[in-house]
Amino acid sequence: MSQELQKILPDVSVLIPSYNHAPFIEKCLKSIFEQTLHPKKLLVIDDGSKDDSPQIIEKLLKDCPFESELVVRENRGLCVTLNEGFAKTSGEFFAYVGSDDFWMPTFLEERVKLLVKRPSAVLGYGHSFFIDEKDSILDSTENYSDSWANYPDGDPRSLLLQGISPISSTICYRRTALEKVRWNETSVLEDYEMYLQIMKYGEFAFDSQILSVWRQHSYNTSKNIRMLLDEVINAQNRIEGDLDIEKTEFEHYQVKTKFRFARDFLQNGHKKEAFQLAKESWRGANSNNEIANFLFRMLVPMGIINFRRKIKMGRG
Repeated sequence: MSQELQKILPDVSVLIPSYNHAPFIEKCLKSIFEQTLHPKKLLVIDDGSKDDSPQIIEKLLKDCPFESELVVRENRGLCVTLNEGFAKTSGEFFAYVGSDDFWMPTFLEERVKLLVKRPSAVLGYGHSFFIDEKDSILDSTENYSDSWANYPDGDPRSLLLQGISPISSTICYRRTALEKVRWNETSVLEDYEMYLQIMKYGEFAFDSQILSVWRQHSYNTSKNIRMLLDEVINAQNRIEGDLDIEKTEFEHYQVKTKFRFARDFLQNGHKKEAFQLAKESWRGANSNNEIANFLFRMLVPMGIINFRRKIKMGRG
């Protein structure tokens, strides 16, 4: 099947930015090997891992059924790695997947077909499964399409300006569009600012199929949400001049962004942070019902919130 597809579909190159994911890198690599559409090249850049990731990768790449390369170097950060990987590859399309995530077998085939059908699209994207460290499926973004994962097909402007961005492992890029932008190497949040820039050059083509898997790790949710909010607002401020948007509309979207993050704080049980942020941004709610629902959830005891979270994260 792959040989036939190679003849009729344009070339796509794949990058794996690797960093301290020795327990997961084999699954990631094998998901690339097993693609129904083989990439023109698989490039793995190990960004200074302190575990035995490079040794595992080197061994596994001996069985790669197409051209592959491993670059091992000191740590320079994810955005530097992405820019480097893009510069070292070729082909009409480009995709990357984190070394702890993986793709379903038809990911490249379906995303490339989508972009061939949609010549005005700068990227193709879709929903993703969430899994834990033990590969148990927890959820999928499809189940949140009534809220933050209401991914549009076409114009992503409203989605992005509310601080919502696609999951990187679901995306395949058109190289000619990606050549016009770069990942900001000073940013902690690697993709969001780049999405804001690349949307000027075309559509985001949505594919309803769930073809990628995003691994969820345990982390400090309060610090993580605050970091994400700060990074999103900073990225919006940096790119404001290129957005061709009125100041009042831009400020309105920033308020909506902050209220959405207030809901994230609340969803993760951080009521104090949620209430403080909501006080500043309640005008960003989509309706009075949304405000009422937020206030109702503020009154729900923390024990119930934590119990519901444990049930949800225990799905599999």
